[in-house]
Order: sequence, then C-alpha cells, then structure tokens
Amino acid sequence: MHFIPEAEAQALRTHLEKTLQGPVTLDLFVEPRSAIVIPGQAECELCEETRALLEDVASLSDRITLTVHDVRTESELAREMDVDNVPTLVVRGAARGVIRYVGIPAGLEFRTLLEDLAHVASGTTRLDNTSLEKLATLTRPVYVQVFVTPTCPYCPGVASLAHQAAVESAHVTADVIEISEFPELAAEYHVHGVPKIVINDAIELVGAQAEAAFVDAMLSAGA
Repeated sequence: MHFIPEAEAQALRTHLEKTLQGPVTLDLFVEPRSAIVIPGQAECELCEETRALLEDVASLSDRITLTVHDVRTESELAREMDVDNVPTLVVRGAARGVIRYVGIPAGLEFRTLLEDLAHVASGTTRLDNTSLEKLATLTRPVYVQVFVTPTCPYCPGVASLAHQAAVESAHVTADVIEISEFPELAAEYHVHGVPKIVINDAIELVGAQAEAAFVDAMLSAGA
C-alpha cells in the first residue's frame, strides 16, 4: 500500500533534502489488526493506513527514521510517552517539547507534518521574536490539544502554531487530534467546530488564531 504517488514522490524528496537540517525520528504507536474478532472491542481503523503513509514519508529521506510500536507488546513505552490512543505519532528531533499527532496526519494536515519535520530537524520555527520571548518565560507545563479534520482549511495553521510552540519550549506538549477518528474525544471536549483548541483543560478557543493571541493564551494557561 502506497499513499504518495511516484509522480509526487520526487518533488517531496527534493523538498525534504532542502528542508531537513538534521535527523528526525517518527515513533508511531499502533494496534495491529487481530485475526480474532473480540466482541465489544473496537479495532484501530486507520493504523495500517497511517503506517503506510509514514513508511512512504520515511522512504523519501535518509534523515527520517520511522519506528512502529505495537501498544499491546510495548505498553510500558506507550505509558512513558503518554500515548492513550492509536494511531499516535510522536515526532522527535531537536524539538524541546513534545509533538504528537493523534490520528492519521493526512489531507490538509499532511502539509503540517512536512512543516513539523523541518522545524523538528532544525529546532527552529517561524514564530516571531515576540512569541519566542514570551514562550521563554514559561515555567509550568502547558498541554495544548488542537482538534482538526483532514478537510478543514483553517486547521493546519493552528496545528502548526501549536507544534511550533512545542519545538521552542520544553514546557509545551502539543497534540493535533483528528476528531473523526476519535468521536469520544470530540464529545468529551464538546467539539462542534474545528479547529478547536483546548489548553490545560482550562482555556478554549475556536477558529483560526493569530499567533500573538495563541501564544498569550498559552501563557495564561501556564501562569
């Protein structure tokens, strides 16, 4: 199974060659489909598709390492990395904080993934100096959840802001959550429109956000 057509693969290879300034590790947590159907136990519908997509991405650059983890046999590691749902992707490299995707990073969110790879590889982002100065004042943990759908035109910008903040600050953990795969999370957080941002379970924002307002909200939550 391949997600990236060969016609597009070469352009992506060239893009990654230009933008990846260091190594990036992709830790993908999945639950492989079982040959035995257990009544009442839901299977991960998009784990195999997510794995195929990321295998395609990893094949395009020798600076990307993909490791696939089975949450059933590596449950301790999943707990250590705070993985509660599958599929979950953890993007690691020169980022100071924690960057995760809960659900497949496909559709319009694929662009966010490509940006993340570049930012995590270099440890730098496009955030302006004022935002960087504010993030440097954080002293407490800030947990940002951005609820998205693959077709939402405003979601990639907000998802990117959250992940850029996590690249810049060791106090920030940022999850981008695809709600159509996790309707129970959408219900728990009353997601009726996307993008929806929840920060430390205390501050909620809906819709596209200016960088300054987004960073100020994180500082308020971490105060």
